[in-house]
Amino acid sequence: MSWLQSMAAVEELEGAALDAGLIADFERAGESVRGREIRFSTPTFKAYSSCDLEGCGKNAFPAFSVTAGGCALNCDHCQAKILEPMIPATNPAMLDRKVRDMIGSQDLQGFLLSGGSNKRNEIAYERYFPVIEKLKRDHPQLKVAIHSALLSADRAKGMEAAGVDTAMMDVIGAQDTIRDVYHLDRPVADFEATLAALCGTTMEVVPHIVIGLHYGRILGEANALDIVSRHPVHSLVLVVIMPFYAKPGSFETPKTSDVGRIFLEARRRIPDRSVLLGCARPPGMHRRVTDAYAIAAGLDGIAFPADGALAVAEAIGRPAVQEHACCSMKTGRTIKIHPRASLALS
Repeated sequence: MSWLQSMAAVEELEGAALDAGLIADFERAGESVRGREIRFSTPTFKAYSSCDLEGCGKNAFPAFSVTAGGCALNCDHCQAKILEPMIPATNPAMLDRKVRDMIGSQDLQGFLLSGGSNKRNEIAYERYFPVIEKLKRDHPQLKVAIHSALLSADRAKGMEAAGVDTAMMDVIGAQDTIRDVYHLDRPVADFEATLAALCGTTMEVVPHIVIGLHYGRILGEANALDIVSRHPVHSLVLVVIMPFYAKPGSFETPKTSDVGRIFLEARRRIPDRSVLLGCARPPGMHRRVTDAYAIAAGLDGIAFPADGALAVAEAIGRPAVQEHACCSMKTGRTIKIHPRASLALS
């Protein structure tokens, strides 16, 4: 049975407009995909429900925002809405108290520190570093991830010294996108310089690329992949633009086939490191097809997988595990998912 036939037989993809040519390309590259484990990540940045995977605890891996819901850039694609489900931690004492409370009451294993940027796409985390350092000293098992935004080498070293385990940043490959979508007067080179600064530390560096960031058009993604491939990153996270965050009518939804081809190109350019599909992507059938393409392209993990994702993995011979943590870092409780024999290929 071909991969197209196997994927079309998945109940949750019934009626989907699958790209036969793209799936054939996936299958031709499939020798390196079959048997490759895929990790389904279910942290607690938002509510999650799936027919195939169990939910995680309310605060298994929470996200904190140092600016609450505020962001000076207010980029066209986000409008600061991505901050809304995060837990406010607008001063160091608040972060320290909330994290310690969760460690004591809910066996917290780690957290993400994030926040809105200033007009230069920078976030002032320095006053939080002593808190992170004390938390890590008192709870050595605690894992800390951070959204770095743009920064200098000195700031990257400060994060490293505080004990941050994983640093994440967006890599943008088109100057027009930086100017028009981010409202930011900084060159593409500053994004690569930040990536280089982070990679000069011992932190695990996990860049993100937003597919369709330029109002739903594919522009700059290939250059962003070039940038990432030049640096010793730990892994790469791909996300897909979500137009409902933006002003009505300002963004298109990228075609799933275009998204899938970027998945395939990312896998080709970064064959020896993890490539992951992150939290953000359009809902509904678009999400189900996007997740199916991510699995078939050989991506190593998916955050908040859509219904049908497990069935697709089983159909093309990929074992799966579930992780209650951010997709960018492996921590928390790992659950082995046993395949349903009726769906597995012989």
